[in-house]
Amino acid sequence: MTQTSDNVTWLTQEAYDQLKAELEYLSGPARTEIASKIAAAREEGDLRENGGYHAAKEEQGKQELRVRQLTQLLEHAKVGEAPSVDGGVAPGMVVTIAFDGDEDDTLTFLLASREYASDDIETYSPQSPLGAGVNGKKIGEDAQYELPNGKLASVKILEAKPYQG
Repeated sequence: MTQTSDNVTWLTQEAYDQLKAELEYLSGPARTEIASKIAAAREEGDLRENGGYHAAKEEQGKQELRVRQLTQLLEHAKVGEAPSVDGGVAPGMVVTIAFDGDEDDTLTFLLASREYASDDIETYSPQSPLGAGVNGKKIGEDAQYELPNGKLASVKILEAKPYQG
């Protein structure tokens, strides 16, 4: 899990290892693969009308951007302890909240940096309005956060448990 503050990103050992493995793959085998795709597309002829070439170059650009993001992230990373199970909301926790006191209108999400987002569960950054509002609260407590229109919204913390991946 991650939490970014003052150019330091806190990661669990598992998250650090996962991001480092992704960086190593993108910096090594993935670069070789994309270079092969570009070379093969280049051999097809006229580059101005070569869709395969342009798609491969675009993929290469996205890949290189991710390499730069991961490099910067890992340069400023500090490996810390996984969140405790004390009922408090912290980065790396799966949090369930109820909106405006209506315990039937709930949302469950992972409180973590976007670098750790997954398709399995919605992710809210600790710096987002909702994330900042619930961060540090305990189960049963109410939290407030500011909506885009400037009004305040209230939620109740129903559950907070460590993310199991």
